[in-house]
Amino acid sequence: MIQNLANFKAGIHRIFSLGMLLLTFLDLSGVNIARGQDDTDPPEQSIGERLFLETRFAQFFFTNSDGNANATLPSGDPVMDTTVTTGQPLPGPFAGQSMNCRACHLVDEHNGTLGNRTYNDFARRSPIPAREDGRTVTPRNSPPLVDALLPRKGPTFLHFDGEFTAAKELIKATLTGRNYGWLPQEQKAAVAHIARVIREDDGAGPLAQEYGGSYRVILAGTDPGIPDEFRLPRKYRVNVARANDKEILDKVAALIQAYMEGLVFSQDDQGEFNGSPYDVFLQKNGLPRKPGKHETPEEYGRRMFGLIQNLPSPQFVTDADGAFTTQHQPFQFGPTELQGLKIFLTPSNASPAALQAGGVGNCIACHAPPAFTDFRFHNTGATQEEYDSIHGAGAFALLQVPTLAERRKNHDAYLPPTARHPNATGRFRAPPTAEDASLVDLGLWNVFANPDMPRSQHALRQVLANDEAHSQAALLPLTLARFKTPAVRDLGQSGPYLHTGRMDTLEDVIEFYRRFSDLTRAGQNRNGDAELNGIALTESDVAPLAAFLRALDEDYE
Repeated sequence: MIQNLANFKAGIHRIFSLGMLLLTFLDLSGVNIARGQDDTDPPEQSIGERLFLETRFAQFFFTNSDGNANATLPSGDPVMDTTVTTGQPLPGPFAGQSMNCRACHLVDEHNGTLGNRTYNDFARRSPIPAREDGRTVTPRNSPPLVDALLPRKGPTFLHFDGEFTAAKELIKATLTGRNYGWLPQEQKAAVAHIARVIREDDGAGPLAQEYGGSYRVILAGTDPGIPDEFRLPRKYRVNVARANDKEILDKVAALIQAYMEGLVFSQDDQGEFNGSPYDVFLQKNGLPRKPGKHETPEEYGRRMFGLIQNLPSPQFVTDADGAFTTQHQPFQFGPTELQGLKIFLTPSNASPAALQAGGVGNCIACHAPPAFTDFRFHNTGATQEEYDSIHGAGAFALLQVPTLAERRKNHDAYLPPTARHPNATGRFRAPPTAEDASLVDLGLWNVFANPDMPRSQHALRQVLANDEAHSQAALLPLTLARFKTPAVRDLGQSGPYLHTGRMDTLEDVIEFYRRFSDLTRAGQNRNGDAELNGIALTESDVAPLAAFLRALDEDYE
């Protein structure tokens, strides 16, 4: 079914050793990862990879396979014919098939043309199968999956708007949701179809041949003929003949989650990042690469700022220290990158003198090292920038947004469609268009206090207000246009940028922040994040800051 499967396998990042077989998503704090230490993935990650590549779970296959779980489609879903980019489209790696996870989360499929990806695509918004609802793209830019499941203190939020607090729930919703062509009212059929593919897989397809045989044999895990590299630990096994549909879907999601947990940037056996010129710079200068035992990432970032400021004789990184194979840039961290690092680490200072002098990135307020994200939500102005670019300056400020009471009275008119409300418009979770000024993406606003998304509510209240004094009605306006902070490692393989996908270069992103920090101080960024007030960048700060961000790139293969 999938041509040139070996090419897809070659792009998978393999860095977890066999000693990590018992790791779970909720207990990653003790991980010791050594890049290149062992080229063998744990069985659960290998089978999770197979499911990630599986093209038969989609609604298009269900509709066109005539009830045969092993059918060869007479023609594929048109959305798979090409890979959409910010320029000309490229031939789709899964042309002739139907949707899978990899179509939006690429790695090396186009490394001969546009280069590697960190499990994201090249589109501003990812194409999805056409259905009766008229939607043809995702609401947001496809985020990279590398480091997406890093351990963190506090609640876990996944998706730009925090809809999910657990990877398994996100995976199940994706497999049975709109990205795979399923409409909300078809969720039950989607679950049944996925289970049928698992039960009836005959083991003859290329994926089965590459990954150990039929699903029913591999997932049972007891056949003595299963190769050791595909023999699943007991916690991942399921007898598909006895299990119900939901139990099968749950195991499928658990295996894909295990695969995603292995998608991490290079770390040494101490769990410290070591793949980028920035990481090598820290090593060469004896600087700490992660927070102390009782130190928060932001406290670590501020300590790093002091250490960098007082570094007497910096030892710079040159091509003698390494070389890129997938990046089109030198492996370096020199004076320009160091200047950019200082700007990045410089904390908030909104005094008139600082605003004029510049050099204040205040980036660590949201992008504290070493993960370079606070895993929380902020309104940087990206929604406003896109909406106003279409409807005119000031249009977003005038957009009528319902109160919580109004939203509750007419759920379908405002909130995203779900199985409980399949006819909801999702007008506030949609890409804006020139033809319809009611369409906009308000991010977290769509999730907070939404009764159809109960799993997120307790955790969201924790990050929005640590007390019960604030009512949902009072908090809802504070969620408007807020989105989860992305990490900034390896941005060279994850553009275009922002959840809107509207920025093509790092320089574009920095100029965006220059503009919206000024607008926020002037009170012209609707619900703008307070941290933007502390940014003071001049035109001369753009190049060094961009150079530093490029020094966070690494070879991800």
